[in-house]
Amino acid sequence: MKNLLYILFILPFSVFSQEKITGHITENINNEEVPLGGANVYWLDTSIGTVTDFDGNFEIIYKPEYKKLVISYMGYKTDTISVNSQKPIEHSLVSTANLDEVTVTARQKATARSFIQATNVLNVSSAELLKAACCNLAESFETNPSIDVNFADAISGTRQIKMLGLTSPYILITTENVPSIRGASQAYGLSFIPGTWVESIQITKGAGSVTNGYESIAGQINAELQKPTTDDKLFVNAYGAGNGRFELNTHLNTKVSERWSTGLYIHGNMRDTEFDKNDDSFLDAPLMQQVNVMNRWQYTDTENGFVGFFNVRYLNDEKQTGQLDFDKDKDRGTTNAWGSEIRTQRFDVSAKLGFVNADIPWQSGGLQLAYSHHDQESFFGLNDYNIEHNSLYANFQYNSIISDSRHKIKTGVSATYDGYDELVLTENFSRIENSVGAFFEYNFDNLGNLNFTAGIRGDIHNRLGAFITPRFHLRYTPWDKSAFRISAGRGKRSANIFTENQQLFATSRSINILGNGGDIYGLDPEIAWNFGASYMQGFNLFGRGADITVDFYRTDFENQIVVDWENPTEVNFYNLEGESYSNNYQVEFNYNPFQNFDMKLAYKYYDVETTYLSGTKKNPLTPNHRFFANASYETHQTKNGGNWKFDATFNYLGEQRFASTESYLNTIGLSEFSPSISTLNAQVTKVFSTNFEIYVGGENITNVTQKNPIAGSDNPFGTTFDTTYVYGPIFGSSYYAGLRYRIN
Repeated sequence: MKNLLYILFILPFSVFSQEKITGHITENINNEEVPLGGANVYWLDTSIGTVTDFDGNFEIIYKPEYKKLVISYMGYKTDTISVNSQKPIEHSLVSTANLDEVTVTARQKATARSFIQATNVLNVSSAELLKAACCNLAESFETNPSIDVNFADAISGTRQIKMLGLTSPYILITTENVPSIRGASQAYGLSFIPGTWVESIQITKGAGSVTNGYESIAGQINAELQKPTTDDKLFVNAYGAGNGRFELNTHLNTKVSERWSTGLYIHGNMRDTEFDKNDDSFLDAPLMQQVNVMNRWQYTDTENGFVGFFNVRYLNDEKQTGQLDFDKDKDRGTTNAWGSEIRTQRFDVSAKLGFVNADIPWQSGGLQLAYSHHDQESFFGLNDYNIEHNSLYANFQYNSIISDSRHKIKTGVSATYDGYDELVLTENFSRIENSVGAFFEYNFDNLGNLNFTAGIRGDIHNRLGAFITPRFHLRYTPWDKSAFRISAGRGKRSANIFTENQQLFATSRSINILGNGGDIYGLDPEIAWNFGASYMQGFNLFGRGADITVDFYRTDFENQIVVDWENPTEVNFYNLEGESYSNNYQVEFNYNPFQNFDMKLAYKYYDVETTYLSGTKKNPLTPNHRFFANASYETHQTKNGGNWKFDATFNYLGEQRFASTESYLNTIGLSEFSPSISTLNAQVTKVFSTNFEIYVGGENITNVTQKNPIAGSDNPFGTTFDTTYVYGPIFGSSYYAGLRYRIN
């Protein structure tokens, strides 16, 4: 034990790290040096290398015997430079198509996977987010095959995402690694983060890091926000769509002093036009309006190694839906007409402070603090649902090394507080959850073909008890341009059964909790293990770069709160008795067949089953098969930075099982399975200069629509009324246009 304590706590402070070199790689566009992310940097005749980040920065081990540094990027001339000291490196790569009389334009990869990380992470830059309308975070995954996006019901217009065949409550969704879309915000929170505010997204498949908590089961989605020091001084995005939606985003950033910068981010959207294309007397899309304002401060003190971010945000969001002739002032609480309103006010405050020891640079620390107040008042026909959620989060992390930088450690403590107050129909549910935990994570990297991360955390929770959460990730490179990964981890969480399943209120079903005395609604916590394997191989195809990735992930639940829709007159919640699992197979192919043209193809197979009271069945509304294709092309830039951009995305979803008995489904005009569907989205962007661009696009261009998406729409207060049998688009095709203006 004494030796273990020495290794964990004393040795990191008493040894020296291996020396390092830092650098910055760029490309020249119109005589301006632009950061080049994803470039390979490695020492000649060694297996020691790294990849530049989105800002073109890198850090690599240095030894005096290393003399030649190789820098390469697909479509660019590979450079080998001589290195004789630890002086920082600034280098610009030149396109292989460069001619003396031609100005060369080039693009940074919009999405990228690392060949050297232990975790299976997909990095999505803001360039990828601009390929679609991407009005909010929920809509930002339309061009990504790893995330499935569908409507949660037929009336709210809410997008629901899935990863590895599991819904968003099983995904840890963070904003700058602070848990954000959880609890009361689980159903609609993704629509509360405007797409223009997002700088990049990191999608981690499988078990995440123990440093971010114990709730992650299927994976993690982290959104990095725009930084006041790197965002445009002024940015304006205006958007209008044929479905009646209008949106305006404005960013204002300024440098206040040498160390302080601030940004004001304003978002507003509205829809005040009524549409009922399928003539079922219900709105195809809700009337809505949202005001979302964030003030963000950035503190940078490079001399002393400090950086900090401080955010204050206020949101007001209102949605009204239901029958066309519903008047909330006269018809609420009556059976004159069916209507629904969801009103949300949210206030957030957060702070992040990071520190790097200037004298011992391998030692660093970070403190994260966040508070949010979420207040939702809503009704669905005659059903009332209100929730108030106050949340506090604190996390401190310390990073160092053992012996040298091949052995890195992260350790720290965290604490959470969640206070819930819910009105469900006529019954009140109130509870407080709090936890205190500590974590330790060790990363080994032989600076070549092997690295792994092993982490463990222990938490004491007033309702979940005391428990341990282990996580493990390994990457091995058997040969050039390859990466084989395996992962395993455990997750545990409280199921907020009402706020996570708000679509149940827009039905005539009764709600039953078949509890056994557990501490959350009389139910037990959810516990699951996730296991994964992934293989990625890069290669040249007809002289152009390509890569293929094959994934398999399995999630096994020790306990799950089963949401049972199989009885057409009820929704039952109960602890799992039997097995529940999700198997996800994915093959993804990326190819650059010619300059400035990229294509992505992906196929996914889902095998997701749960044991219900009526037996083990495939999870409802989860297709076995999904095919995805995306193609994007950019023309060469002109001298003033102008060009054209084209993007198209195709999605195919196989048949999906409907819950409820076959005889009941026949009564409401549905068979046991939905038909397969295919959708096509496209966008064209004309960039006039680095300051101004316009874009036009279409969603569901093939005009695929689901017939009769609302069961019992002719009698919304009758026993067959149900808005949850949604497997495809409701509105049909929709076209939009917008503009972006920026001052750098």
